[in-house]
Amino acid sequence: MSHEGIRFAEKGQGEPEEKLPLTRIMVTPEKVRVLLTEGKGLEIDWADGHHSAWTFAWLREACPCATCIETREKEGRKAGQPKPKAANLLPMYTPPPKPASAQQVGRYALQFNWQDGHSSGIYSWEYLRRACQCRECTFAAETATGMAK
Repeated sequence: MSHEGIRFAEKGQGEPEEKLPLTRIMVTPEKVRVLLTEGKGLEIDWADGHHSAWTFAWLREACPCATCIETREKEGRKAGQPKPKAANLLPMYTPPPKPASAQQVGRYALQFNWQDGHSSGIYSWEYLRRACQCRECTFAAETATGMAK
């Protein structure tokens, strides 16, 4: 059996993980809205009363698949941070990222089929909750780490 194309992560590699444990209620979605028609993004109301929202652009740049994580690490980008545009080229129009479809994966995640053909990222409820972009969560992350989320 060939392991070509399979990457084994060493301890300490990959996306940085928050140290604070999340309770089951914190990672249980009560209502999930994928605003596909509007082209806006994803909204989740969590069982603990918290509300999270992400744009499709942020979600595409935060894809949790191994290939995207490796690319971001090589480029020194955080999850959700867009790729820098080349300054010496004329800007070309690129349509904003938008999934062609989305589906639930078991009881633990969402998977997007992006219009650019990418579909290998599985966004677990825990990943999404830890990546919450609301003011409360980004402030808490900045306070805890001293760095912007």
